[in-house]
Amino acid sequence: MSATRSPKVSERVAPAAAEPSPQKQKKRRDDDDDGPDFSTLLHAWLESHRSSLLDSLRRLGKQPIGSFFTCLVMAVALSLPMGLSLLLSNVERLGGSWQRAAQISLYLKLDASVSEGEALRTQIKGMPGVADAEYVSREQALDEFQQQSGLGEALRELPENPLPGVVVVTPAEVDKPALEALRQRLAELPKVELAQLDLVWVERLAAILKLGDRFVFGLTVLLVSALLLVIGNTIRLHIENRRTEIEVIKLVGGTDAYVRRPFLYMGALYGLGAGVLSWGVLAFGLNWLDDAVVGLSGLYGSDFSLAGVPPADGLSLLLGAVLLGYIGAWIAVARHLRELAPR
Repeated sequence: MSATRSPKVSERVAPAAAEPSPQKQKKRRDDDDDGPDFSTLLHAWLESHRSSLLDSLRRLGKQPIGSFFTCLVMAVALSLPMGLSLLLSNVERLGGSWQRAAQISLYLKLDASVSEGEALRTQIKGMPGVADAEYVSREQALDEFQQQSGLGEALRELPENPLPGVVVVTPAEVDKPALEALRQRLAELPKVELAQLDLVWVERLAAILKLGDRFVFGLTVLLVSALLLVIGNTIRLHIENRRTEIEVIKLVGGTDAYVRRPFLYMGALYGLGAGVLSWGVLAFGLNWLDDAVVGLSGLYGSDFSLAGVPPADGLSLLLGAVLLGYIGAWIAVARHLRELAPR
């Protein structure tokens, strides 16, 4: 019988049980390496944005007069191009008058009857590119000519009416190529002797509208550039006032996004305030001008009046102002962020 004893079963099992298995060790390391879950990260991100927004509001509230005048300067820069664009839109509402000035006159043949003229008017009114069509019979044309020319007695001595029937066509749009194409189609209709269009007036009208559009576009580019300079200079002053604070934040590990976030909110808030003030200035200005416009149009027998700021244009103005403030702040912070490294 051997002198050495085999170890007990409990002694063989105990060391194995005392040491954790490799799978458990790996699982424990994986559990230790897992960071915070998504909800925690989202809550931290939202809390960071909320604190940045509240901090920006608090700093703007500490300087109400300076913040108001900054928004007012931005509002003036926004109001000029937007106001001119709205005035141009109101002028384009006089399209009915311009369309009458660009009417196409279809002189019918002398043997065209009244029924044929009415049928032709109905046919033309249903054509694409035509807003309205009116038939003037030979008798109506003679009566109007007698009243306007003052030659009524002489015209009554004529053996027969020399004037043809006319179909006056009002185009749907004032565009030279479209009007010329419409005139060509109308000239080919039966019973039409001559189709006449005053293209000179159409060219003048198109030139005026094109000039107005280019002027508004150029002014918009100029004032938007000035607006970016204003907001950039304003944000730069805020950065200089907080230089020491920002250097400390970066020294303790603050990221560029964390440093940039309050200034971006500040720029967006400046833009929002400027957009609201600009909307109010435009609404007041158009209402103030409307009295004079109504008086002038009344002298010409018209009921034309200026329309206010459409809600869609007002919301676009607000969105554009916020974006401009955000972009201006981003440019200002990106320019000075490299200089804010801790020394």
